[in-house]
Amino acid sequence: MNRTSFYVLVGLTLSVFLLTSCDQNRKSKDGRTDTYSSGAAKFASDDSFSPIINEEKDIFEGTYPKAHLTPIYTNELDAINMLREGKVCLTIATRAFNKEETDYFKGKGYNAKAIAIAYDGLAFIVNKNNTDSCITVNDIKRILTGEAKNWSDIYPGSKRGEIKVVFDNPKSSTVHFCVDSLLNGKPINSPNIVAGKTSKEVIDFIHETPNAIGIIGSNWLNDKRDTTNTTFMKNITVMSVSRMDKATPENSWKPYQGYLYNDRYPIKRTIYALLNDPRRGLPWGFANFLQSYKGQLVFFKSAILPAIGDLRVRPVNISSQ
Repeated sequence: MNRTSFYVLVGLTLSVFLLTSCDQNRKSKDGRTDTYSSGAAKFASDDSFSPIINEEKDIFEGTYPKAHLTPIYTNELDAINMLREGKVCLTIATRAFNKEETDYFKGKGYNAKAIAIAYDGLAFIVNKNNTDSCITVNDIKRILTGEAKNWSDIYPGSKRGEIKVVFDNPKSSTVHFCVDSLLNGKPINSPNIVAGKTSKEVIDFIHETPNAIGIIGSNWLNDKRDTTNTTFMKNITVMSVSRMDKATPENSWKPYQGYLYNDRYPIKRTIYALLNDPRRGLPWGFANFLQSYKGQLVFFKSAILPAIGDLRVRPVNISSQ
């Protein structure tokens, strides 16, 4: 697909009221000694965000040398359960608290918070030799429900056979988003589901499997050599997605940062910092950092759309040669 223009985000300014703590030095009944900017603490995150969260962690620790954070990368369901069970005080996920969880924390006397920190796109990837690179939202739904079992059901005349659907983990944020937001709560019934353990395994599987389609967070796909955030990994193809009844190069869009910003890419999700830290220690400090100018700038430079701040967008023209 040759597109002659697209949008690039070129600037970020930020004005935000951060969570603050005026009682960092109080004694803790649970034995914790960490403060807003020092000590050691664990936090949980859905594995699909490990590349960007590792960057955020490294810069936070560089800013606060006395702080040491240990991320636990797992599936979203287990990450949220760890927060609920008090094993961690911070979880990175793609949803806010539901009513049952909110009521649970309130019943315990906790003031748990869900803070929107960024947006990413749910990316659909295929083997680099797959020339069918445009797809509609409706056809994605047909694949997930099992209505479309073969590539020829989507692209008449295709010889690629059965469609293998690859997720990173059966309990991951991508599975939850597909069920909740794409299928309105209906189960995924594709007859050829393949589940790996990580997003990297999905990419590797797609690279080796011509008839597969993988579903992962777009933050895994950014080519770090490209400072404009408009290049994806070369060993797979990122599909362009359309809201229309028929997908064409003119009405389909890839999960570029600019297309997330202007809502042209139709499958966007919110990334949240779920926080329950009565101590207001290191997890609280890291959550603050994620919504600070420096934390939002890390998202901005990593092809993730910041949730906070004023963005400047510039249209650019490119040559197909």
